Amino acid sequence: MEAVKLIECPRDAWQGLPDFIPTDHKVAYLRELILAGFAHIDAVSFVSPKYVKQMADSEEVMSGLLASLPDGIALPEIIGIVVNEKGLERALGTPGVSTIGYPYSISAYFRRANANMTRDESRRLVETLKREASAAKRGLVVYISMAFGNPYAEPWAPEIVADTLEWLKDIRVATVSLADTVGSATPELVHDVYTRVNPGVDGAKLAEVIELTNEIRAKYAHEAMTG
Repeated sequence: MEAVKLIECPRDAWQGLPDFIPTDHKVAYLRELILAGFAHIDAVSFVSPKYVKQMADSEEVMSGLLASLPDGIALPEIIGIVVNEKGLERALGTPGVSTIGYPYSISAYFRRANANMTRDESRRLVETLKREASAAKRGLVVYISMAFGNPYAEPWAPEIVADTLEWLKDIRVATVSLADTVGSATPELVHDVYTRVNPGVDGAKLAEVIELTNEIRAKYAHEAMTG
């Protein structure tokens, strides 16, 4: 039986909350996740406070977390999300962040709204992230946003996802996640996309990020993974 890697992602939930969560509350929550045994946590993001005020304290959160861990408790993999080179500089300068995460959208509308980039600009950024993360001995994971559908009346097909994976494989990005960005995936769709793209991955680590918004989504994920 293949192992299942669980990545807990409080960062994504925090970003959607309108009221600012005090830094010490975030630190305490992350510490409890670590003490509970989570080995992979998508914990912080390094984006403009103008657009994501909730994550303006990411450096302070990581500093507090490192200082609060009991003796003998190792820091797990901590993923920090970036959307540009300025965010990358912040992430690489923050102790405890072991993996850089980047949401690469195959939707032109979402990419422009989320990061104000063209496809070529986004691809050049991925190459920069790979080079700089490797030089700093950090990991890199690229999330393919809109991997299971596009609500913006743009072209979408599993072949577009497959083409993106081929490009990422060509530039030697080793870890990629297919993201159900808008929570629209069904078991059949996840199975279909995964079946079509998986043969071309050729040794890269391919994961699926399913928006588990309720019990039905959890059931979908289970059914899709078990066929």
